[in-house]
Amino acid sequence: MKQSSKQRIFISDCEGPISKNDNAFELASHYIPDGNRLFTLISKYDDVLADIVKRADYKAGDTLKLILPFLKAYGVTNQAITDYSSKNVLLVPEAKEMLRFVRNFMPSFIVSTSYEQYMRALCDLLDFPFENVHCTRLDLDKYKISEKEVAQIKRLIEKMVTMPIPEIPKGAKSLKDFQKEHRDTVNKLDEIFWKELSQMSVGVILREINPVGGDEKAEAVQNIVTQLKTSMHNVMYVGDSITDVSVFRLVRKKGGLTISFNGNAYAVREAEIAVLSENAIVTAVLANAFNKFGKETVMKLVKNWKASTLDEFGLTLPLKKHFYELHGKKLPRVEIVTSQNMEKLMKESTSFRKTVRGEAIG
Repeated sequence: MKQSSKQRIFISDCEGPISKNDNAFELASHYIPDGNRLFTLISKYDDVLADIVKRADYKAGDTLKLILPFLKAYGVTNQAITDYSSKNVLLVPEAKEMLRFVRNFMPSFIVSTSYEQYMRALCDLLDFPFENVHCTRLDLDKYKISEKEVAQIKRLIEKMVTMPIPEIPKGAKSLKDFQKEHRDTVNKLDEIFWKELSQMSVGVILREINPVGGDEKAEAVQNIVTQLKTSMHNVMYVGDSITDVSVFRLVRKKGGLTISFNGNAYAVREAEIAVLSENAIVTAVLANAFNKFGKETVMKLVKNWKASTLDEFGLTLPLKKHFYELHGKKLPRVEIVTSQNMEKLMKESTSFRKTVRGEAIG
């Protein structure tokens, strides 16, 4: 399909704006004893390394490679990931309809940190083209692990699940700002991942797997823009977590539109618009306005977000009908993020996402 330099495009993260899953968390919980706590510990460690320590060879979302040696030790295979994922995809209500509407008027892409096995299962359910997906490539079967390493890793898990989960103090700039027990946890995890596991033969996973998070997400978005021969200011990007921060900054800097959908504090802090909604159809409404009129008009619409204003924007009629059938005149919450309301929105969006996705994932 030939594109013009004025062609606007829709790009979204997957887990959060489209599905309720945290697939890697769910895989760990299903296959590893105490896997839910193990994954939560590693995920918080991920936040610390990406946002506080800013480790040079690390990015947000690398949790998805850190968990792999543990999954491997419990016999998880490519097929096991595929089978579990295909049976457990949980969509945000109206996500399939949202994508169907958006694809009718805009080229649409998904950029996700998730494993490709999960994304293929999701695309089958959504009837979405997998070739329009950028995600984490994973061939777990190619990696070997000895019985000795299996035993070592299982002992590590027993130790790790007893560690206190680090909490990032508000305003923290370095590990010195952390409570001592949480500093100790981070230091112990440094030893485990970058010394013990890295020296095992299965540790090659930590060097070879490259999750699509952080800068890789931003690079994927740039590649889509280049491929379609358009400009970044024609991009509407929807995300919800720390893995979207680099994309939000890139798109925003270049004049595109950034939207946090039920986002955590990291997402709200970097986005221009915060959406709190139990279903995804509002994303199609904002995309429709963006496609027709551009970013400036969407910001005006959100600034005066009510049914009477929405009626002025010439929404595609089937979309408008579907939206009002779902919501009536009681619209989902959509706000421009400002320095005045940011802290409040960060708290309220973080709380709301837990009601939509569940406490552990949220």
